[in-house]
Amino acid sequence: MIFIITALLMQAPVAFADAPGSLDPKVISKATDTQATVKPDGVVRIGWQREDVPVMVDGVKLPTPAGLGSWAAFKAVPEGGVMLMGDTVVFEDEITPAMDAAFAHGLEITALHNHFIFDRPPVYFMHIGGHGENAEKLAEGVKAMWDAIKKVREKHATPVERFPGSVPEITGEYDTASLETILGVEGSLNGQVLKFTFGRSATMHGTEFGASMGLATWAAFTGNKDHAVVDGDFAMTAGEVQPVMNALRDAGIHIVALHNHMIGETPPYYFLHYWGNGDPEVLARGLHAALEVQKNAGTSH
Repeated sequence: MIFIITALLMQAPVAFADAPGSLDPKVISKATDTQATVKPDGVVRIGWQREDVPVMVDGVKLPTPAGLGSWAAFKAVPEGGVMLMGDTVVFEDEITPAMDAAFAHGLEITALHNHFIFDRPPVYFMHIGGHGENAEKLAEGVKAMWDAIKKVREKHATPVERFPGSVPEITGEYDTASLETILGVEGSLNGQVLKFTFGRSATMHGTEFGASMGLATWAAFTGNKDHAVVDGDFAMTAGEVQPVMNALRDAGIHIVALHNHMIGETPPYYFLHYWGNGDPEVLARGLHAALEVQKNAGTSH
């Protein structure tokens, strides 16, 4: 699939303790164990070319400079402190470890999507953001992400092709009443899939629209009453994105994409796709926790 992506809105920066001005590239180099460079506008950048895994795109062995580079950029904020933006190349089995490391160090994930099609192995790009009192802590977060990726590759030189865990037998029989109680809405059985939908609302072209036009959070369970996989979407306003992502990861649910589905809606919405595997009730409680965090984010519509 080709996704149309727009950058997530960064939350308004707070006042920072550091004095405004240029950043010291030596501090960032030391914190990341990567040589930093300073751009003419004062931005300090680090980079990492992903030469450790050969990538074929449309039958071509893609050179790393053609789009397989990870980077992070640091910029001093006039009021003091530092802002961070970046993009990290991740293979499928690296996504969750890299994301967990980013969250553990206070970084934000602002997008997760593909840049190619017909790529083998599949390549994804994890965009990051952050702001804080000093560049060193932000840089340590980037290093933690990249170190987590390297640990995956040390264990498996070639990207693995599925998450850990067993595969459920698909019977289409669920404890529907229990899942409905946990999630707080009525489920709908379509063949062997039990689906739950939570509508959102926005306006576009002066017209209000919602779930029937695709603006919804939903969850689809596939398996049986004891073991299932769950996939779906979270439709989120900007202020809800990071709380929901953190809640899902706290519940052990994998995030597999973060992007937009529309352009021009008010308020802007972002869509998070996820995947979980295990006890259906445990998965449902994790989804419920994310829904509750979303309600309390202060920007729900």
